[in-house]
Amino acid sequence: MALAKSQKSLKKWTKQKWGYVTKSDKEKPKSKRGRYLPKTVRENLSKSEKASTNKRKRQASKKRKFKAKYSKKIAKKVRNA
Repeated sequence: MALAKSQKSLKKWTKQKWGYVTKSDKEKPKSKRGRYLPKTVRENLSKSEKASTNKRKRQASKKRKFKAKYSKKIAKKVRNA
């Protein structure tokens, strides 16, 4: 039986190596952690992009929001991963 489109994307998603943008974020409390992204995206971000995306995520966490929007550049990289 063939997989549905949503099942295919989930299968692809689980094969990606996910981790925090900053390596030291694993030890931090959840409210102080940055982005959790696939390895291919993390490798393609510049230092300034990493800093800005982590800052956005941490600011959203302080406001008790579960989601923080990506900037346009980073959203494009995540979509292409």
